[in-house]
Amino acid sequence: MDLGLAGRRAVVTGGSKGLGKAISAELMAEGAAVTICSRDSAELEATAAELRKRAGADAGSGSVVAMTCDVTEPDQVAAFIEFAISAMGGLDILVNNAGGARPGQFGTLTDDDWHADIEVKLFSQIRCTRAALPHLRRSSAPRVININAVYGRYPDPAFLASSVNRASCLSLSKALSMELGREGILVNSVNIGLVETPQWQNIHRRRAPDVPAEEFFGQLAAAEVPLGRFGQPDEVAGLVTFLAGDRASYIAGASIDVAGGMGKFL
Repeated sequence: MDLGLAGRRAVVTGGSKGLGKAISAELMAEGAAVTICSRDSAELEATAAELRKRAGADAGSGSVVAMTCDVTEPDQVAAFIEFAISAMGGLDILVNNAGGARPGQFGTLTDDDWHADIEVKLFSQIRCTRAALPHLRRSSAPRVININAVYGRYPDPAFLASSVNRASCLSLSKALSMELGREGILVNSVNIGLVETPQWQNIHRRRAPDVPAEEFFGQLAAAEVPLGRFGQPDEVAGLVTFLAGDRASYIAGASIDVAGGMGKFL
């Protein structure tokens, strides 16, 4: 299936590992140019080098450039988007992927915890979209894809801040889809459940360092996921890339779960 992404230009935040890395690789495989960011400069450059190496082995792949950016810092966000525009000559696709799991129940979360979580989730999406919008308006096929979580519709008290703030992110995606859809800018949300990423590896180390990873993840999946396993980043990246392409030209305001059936809601 030709998704029509050859020559398109994409920004992926949080692109140095996990979902962001997988999404970037998938977009490049379809011929898109990609600009990625992360707070960790060494990790970011290593990922960019790996993606370039893959692209070199596939003549049909797109290109990649990278810039260190903390998406909780407004000035850095503005500079990153301008860097991406300069590097790629424009912007067609914004993937707001940056985020992080912050475990904690109500009694354990401080004001600083709440502020940090809302900055990296909701406000990063707001700021990146705001900075990208003038450039998306000049695109012939503009897309905004926000990576969110099923916890936004299926709250988990063990991830209380994430549950509350992801609900705000889902509302942002829907409201933006209604406002920007009149300009032909398609905004959608992809909501993940339990997906094997470095974030979950960190949670494993904090919660149960003496339990083998396979056992730890297996127990969580058995309790929460009808398919009985964690998802893989590539299983999310495929949907994101589809939504970025021409075959998704009439999908706007959607909130799509990639979670193995997780989530007790309609």
